[in-house]
Amino acid sequence: MRKVRVRLGSNSYDICIGSGLLMQTGHQLKKLGFSGKLVIISDFTVSSLHSDILKQSLTSEGFKAILLELPEGEEQKSLETAGTLYHELSKYHAERITPILALGGGVIGDLTGFVAATYMRGVPLIQIPTTLLAQVDSSIGGKVAVNHGQLKNKIGVFYQPRLVISDITTLRTLTNREISDGLAEVIKSAVIWDKKLFAFLEGNLDRVKSLDEEVLEEIVLRTAKIKTEVVEKDEKDTGLRSILNYGHTVGHALESASDFKLEHGGAVAIGMIAAGKISNRLGFLNKNELMRLKRIIKKAGLPTEIPDLKIEEIIQAMQHDKKILEGKIRFVLLKAIGSAFITDKVSLSLTEQVLTSWDEDT
Repeated sequence: MRKVRVRLGSNSYDICIGSGLLMQTGHQLKKLGFSGKLVIISDFTVSSLHSDILKQSLTSEGFKAILLELPEGEEQKSLETAGTLYHELSKYHAERITPILALGGGVIGDLTGFVAATYMRGVPLIQIPTTLLAQVDSSIGGKVAVNHGQLKNKIGVFYQPRLVISDITTLRTLTNREISDGLAEVIKSAVIWDKKLFAFLEGNLDRVKSLDEEVLEEIVLRTAKIKTEVVEKDEKDTGLRSILNYGHTVGHALESASDFKLEHGGAVAIGMIAAGKISNRLGFLNKNELMRLKRIIKKAGLPTEIPDLKIEEIIQAMQHDKKILEGKIRFVLLKAIGSAFITDKVSLSLTEQVLTSWDEDT
């Protein structure tokens, strides 16, 4: 097992990364001083795959585990579902010291984190991400939220977990599409922060897609370190942390405009190319590096073309983005692979030009 320490003063915690860690969960929670009752929140599919192993680990250490299961899907990330979970937690007499374990991907992690942060003004949260996307991104850093209407993550708080357990073994159960979704966030992290990781990905994507655990552990570790370094410098997203939104300005707008039918990873992939094209048009990212970005996205099995959506609906969705500050949309752009910056100087007209002339740049 390898660990990354997220150093946030009294909110510090470890990210544990390795194979077979579900069986060690009970032991890790005992080390943190927990005992007695706890609640696992998962979806039906993930629960059928992993909850028995998790419960075995917990009961062997004397915990009483209560499992709450939900249907799958982004639509579960709602205030209505949160309300249902509050009711269930009350019914089971969950207390301020009762840990809540989020077993699943980003939807479960975000929803469970939001519930843990707001139930009784906050109960201990343990993130147990089972997708590549959640292991490298959403389980780290304390951003938890639900969607509202067509707007993604519109209602949320910052609430750090007490522990993150990333069991690489769970990634064996993912589909090719789910691995590709996770790779979108890995590529994003490399392209904004670490050109050596970007080159490593260029040479090892085939091993990732074949679920080579050694390579998977390496990219989860290195990507977790990148996010940790950024979060430690800007926990509440007032400056530098916005750099992690590379590809997300257009990406989230694509998700909203598609009524969330476009997967997050695919939306971010297209958003990364869009931001790369804007960077190139503004005289920063050179054409060769833009082509490298597009090639690695395509090799990862991610989309590189704009889906069949109305451009005006994408632009309209961007104007509701959380990253708007004083009426200006903040973009993350690239100077080069491994070097990003934040700006509010990208006009909506330029963005619209890039989206409508998609095939002209690359």
